[in-house]
Amino acid sequence: MSKQILFVLSSHDQLGNSGNPSGSWLEELAAPYWRFRDAGYSVVLASTRAGRAPLDPESLKEAWLSDAGRRFLAEVGAKAMLASTTAVDKIDATQFDAVYLVGGAATTWDFPHNDAIKQIAEQLHGQSKVIAAICHGVIGLARIADKYGESLLKNRMLTGISNAEDVMMGIDKIVPVLPEDMLRKARAHYSAAAPLAEHVVCDPPFFTGQNPASADLLARKVIEHLNRAA
Repeated sequence: MSKQILFVLSSHDQLGNSGNPSGSWLEELAAPYWRFRDAGYSVVLASTRAGRAPLDPESLKEAWLSDAGRRFLAEVGAKAMLASTTAVDKIDATQFDAVYLVGGAATTWDFPHNDAIKQIAEQLHGQSKVIAAICHGVIGLARIADKYGESLLKNRMLTGISNAEDVMMGIDKIVPVLPEDMLRKARAHYSAAAPLAEHVVCDPPFFTGQNPASADLLARKVIEHLNRAA
């Protein structure tokens, strides 16, 4: 039976009061999507509100596009899945071997206080299943806790977009929260590479990536782990 991976995307489509649109970052969706699909895994796309999950227009610009991104945009089935995502609160977590929180600045609005994301991550943690997240998407893990209310991120090695990268992109004063700050507040052992450099941290069941450049490696690390556990 093939592994099943749950992707969770943002439904938020505005970059605060900036007047600019927002959404999930294409590379952070496309590179892992094709890595998992090509490995024979099944992928389900969910979002915080169901229906169409927006993509950040910036991520569709040529400077940010990879072969995986172009392949995703050209594939009818992939685009159809993105247009009709399942509401994350309708997901049965027991059906999945891993959850993967896709990044994008939009997630800072609808991931941090989403109880369904929190519950899925906590349930998979209790089953020692993979909990993966990248870039701003790691913010969806900030509140996960054990039955005593203790943070499940405490003393765990994690990464996500750095404050330096948010400053470099000019969104540190626009987004409501900064992922690096929230991970540190949860008492995780946060690390980061230089802005835009590839950086992945594996501390099972947590697998996290810093930025779009880390998306493909993150997926490969998850696949290696799942294949070893099979």
